[in-house]
Amino acid sequence: MLRQALTDAALQSLGIGVEYHPVRTHTVVRPVSKLLCLALLTLTACRPIYTRPARNGPATAAIENKGSDTMVNLALAWAERYRELHPEVNLVVTGGGSGTGIAALLNNTVDIANASRAIKPEEEAAARANGVVPVEFTVARDAIAVVVHPSNPVDTLTLQQVSDIFSGKIQNWQEVGGEDRPIVRLSRETNSGTHIYFMGAVVRLGRADDRTLLSTDTLLLPSSEGISAEVRENPNTIGYEGLGYVTGDMKTVALGLTPEGPFWSPSIETVRSGDYPVAREMFMYTAGEPEGAIRDFIDWVLQPEAQAIVQALGFVPIEE
Repeated sequence: MLRQALTDAALQSLGIGVEYHPVRTHTVVRPVSKLLCLALLTLTACRPIYTRPARNGPATAAIENKGSDTMVNLALAWAERYRELHPEVNLVVTGGGSGTGIAALLNNTVDIANASRAIKPEEEAAARANGVVPVEFTVARDAIAVVVHPSNPVDTLTLQQVSDIFSGKIQNWQEVGGEDRPIVRLSRETNSGTHIYFMGAVVRLGRADDRTLLSTDTLLLPSSEGISAEVRENPNTIGYEGLGYVTGDMKTVALGLTPEGPFWSPSIETVRSGDYPVAREMFMYTAGEPEGAIRDFIDWVLQPEAQAIVQALGFVPIEE
């Protein structure tokens, strides 16, 4: 599949081998091998999707990393390279969504939580009530791309139009310059950090007091790959993806703040320039200041070698 080929090529260019295993699906992870990336294409589950014993004798440290499905490919690629450098460290990567990772951190059942959104005030309060002080690390940046079928003639939308589409005020593509077709809305499930960010920044247009909801006929899908598959199959669909999940067989819509424009497509350049209007940071959280093997791993993730992997997978490296 195209996404698998692109991921393999990008990682191999950095000297990172990739294995695939048949499973669903202010930082952490573990090495990979060739049956594993195929599993990432259907990642929806919360169980561990990668783990293996140390190559050169028993491990001296173990790190468990759980959370964002948007970040899981990146976390696995980091794990693979770090495992090459430090075979004495065992890392276990688990998906399930940002909310799942943060909940596990609150309950002291993981070492690091991946999140494609910031921790909520109520989550932080619950953590502290449980004796956990979350420490946040920004490890990458991302753009949320609005995606449609390649045959869709709509090239640009304002954020207001996207909000009206997903809330159900706009029901037909003809209303935004497209063909006379019903709009099929696709969204991640509510536990997804991408869903939460999209709701706040786009559907509610950044207004804290806004309570706009998704249209009741919106299809909620458990993974970014699920959205990608639907967009490729159905010319009536519209969905949203993290930039790292956009492939050449889907179309991104340029976004603007006003009908007059300008309109910006999601890219590393437009995120870094601040022009693209739907960009976010990606986080890892630890329970208190990390120490030992966890601290070492986080320090490495923030370094240029690990940030080159961020860019290879289509996300935006943090700036030095």
